[in-house]
Amino acid sequence: MTTTEARPLGGLRVCLYSGAGKLMERSGVGSAMRHQAKMLRNLGSQLVKLWKRPDIVQLNTIFPDSVLVGLMAKALGIPVVVFAHSTREDFEQSWVGARTFAPLFEKWLGVVYRRGDVVVTPTPYSRGIIENYRITAPIRVLTNGVDTRFFSGGDEARGRFRRKHGIASDRRVVLSVGHLMVRKGILEYVDLARSMPDVDFFWAGTAPNAAMTPDVRAALANTPANLHLLGHIPPDEVRDAYAGADLFCFMSHEETQGIVVLEALSSGVPVLVRDIPVYDGWLHEVAVHRAATTEEFEASARAILSGEAPDLTEAGRLLAAQHDLLEVSTDLAAVHRDLLARHAGHRRAIEA
Repeated sequence: MTTTEARPLGGLRVCLYSGAGKLMERSGVGSAMRHQAKMLRNLGSQLVKLWKRPDIVQLNTIFPDSVLVGLMAKALGIPVVVFAHSTREDFEQSWVGARTFAPLFEKWLGVVYRRGDVVVTPTPYSRGIIENYRITAPIRVLTNGVDTRFFSGGDEARGRFRRKHGIASDRRVVLSVGHLMVRKGILEYVDLARSMPDVDFFWAGTAPNAAMTPDVRAALANTPANLHLLGHIPPDEVRDAYAGADLFCFMSHEETQGIVVLEALSSGVPVLVRDIPVYDGWLHEVAVHRAATTEEFEASARAILSGEAPDLTEAGRLLAAQHDLLEVSTDLAAVHRDLLARHAGHRRAIEA
């Protein structure tokens, strides 16, 4: 019996490789890596560097250094878990020049994801996409999860946000969180704010000016007075922003899951999302409101803010609880268990 087989699963030594992933700390991938670290610690795993010969290597980014680490791990006989957070579809509407490079980006994603002995992606929708990348390893669906204890909202957090921004108690607030890019719906969000001057709109998130597409730069140069761009803010201020809002409006056109939606649901704020396929099968209609056009977003937003729409916040909290990091930890443990069992079986077959 090998050392890994003999060791209890909770005692695994895992390399959660970040490397160039530090460039993505402000993105959903960065949040996913922080979530994985919390889940691993909850399982009692020890986070170690590659040269410490871990039992498992986890990769999250699509940079060349992750591919190199995956190859090194294979050479050392260490099984690799690749978390697939990106697709061609969510790249195309992101940065300047993305559409031109999208076909090459898709080919590169296949190279990256094929480094894994198992590939993990957050939704059935994203699994359906990456199945077309010629991946032979098993593809598992595992939610990115959410720290429901941190994003618990509450009156104190709500008060901090509204005091900081001088918001009157009777003033309605709409919030969105994400990079300033077409894919996240910033263009429509600007139009929505302009059509509802009686409501304050906030956007938490930023993007390098050089990477913005011309239409985004033009829209941000002519925003209405009721739209407030917060830029990048730390997690505790994001938590307060959710609590301080009366509606979380996420107009994103493409996601592999949408961690911010889970954060908003945890906070107990009503959630309005674009009706896109990624939400099918897990983000049920009983937990969020949906809209397809800017006109529908405005009608739904007004109905939610006025109290005319059904209150789905309790259902939203229950759904978020199903994605809590403590709950998801057991699913990650199952991924590890299956991977190690297959790896040990493969090793025995070679030795035989």
